[in-house]
Amino acid sequence: MTNKTLRLLFPQWQGGNNPPYYLGSLLLSYLSPESDGPFESVPVDEPTTEPQGEVDGITAKPQIIKQLDNATTLIEKHNPDSIVVFGGDCLVSLAPFSHLLNKYGDKLGVLWIDSHPDVQTAKQYPNAHAHVLGALIGTGDKDLVAHVSTRLNPSKIMIAGIHAPLVYEAEYLASHSIATIGPEKIKNGAKDVTQWIERENIEYLAIHIDLDVLDPSLFRSVLFAQPGRGEHDFGDVAEGKLSIEDVLSLIAQATSKAEPVGLTIAEHLPWDMLNLKNMLSALPLMK
Repeated sequence: MTNKTLRLLFPQWQGGNNPPYYLGSLLLSYLSPESDGPFESVPVDEPTTEPQGEVDGITAKPQIIKQLDNATTLIEKHNPDSIVVFGGDCLVSLAPFSHLLNKYGDKLGVLWIDSHPDVQTAKQYPNAHAHVLGALIGTGDKDLVAHVSTRLNPSKIMIAGIHAPLVYEAEYLASHSIATIGPEKIKNGAKDVTQWIERENIEYLAIHIDLDVLDPSLFRSVLFAQPGRGEHDFGDVAEGKLSIEDVLSLIAQATSKAEPVGLTIAEHLPWDMLNLKNMLSALPLMK
């Protein structure tokens, strides 16, 4: 098959209510290998220090719905066979993965590489980047779910790198029978992932990589490596335990069994680059 891969720059930051995601997305695109395929950029307003209000319990809901609409329009313009997404917070996977579900249906599996399952709703947490996988399944906010015309069957999901889920998350995963694999099993060969692909007759894979699955002592451009953070700043939220090598090995194993058609890289928080950017702005002769 002639595969047309769309590259989508999507510097969404309001879904995670964290302005540095904007710069993180731009840097991901800049650092990536060149491609001669189509490229689109989803319009996202540059970050502001103004408070982001809530609608229906969701932070900046009008803004993120508008961005979701624009992303959907850009994807439909190209009708790609495969999509690479440079995020932005985790919500950036909603429109691309919805497109891939329409195209590949039940032959598509979603490998969600993340320390967290992203199945919460506004009742648990106002930032919609934690709602995205639930919305793909069909649960949560009606306006997010409305963008998913072909729902994701929970059996077609494998969440890799998850550990210590919150009580609501653990109950959701159990009630929907969603497969998971923890960091230690990934480091020991990740056979559960290839078994899942074979068991579910998955032919195509959409892969979502939340960079916070990485150990913050090994990779510093993630939420949990925020400079000056306090010991208890993130409460009981699980921190990543994998290395880049672990993630690459996991993906290589999975894509030996199914064809990759989606790849999102999300939640890049380049703290040092952001601080350097701000320093440059404050220096003389720069303006």
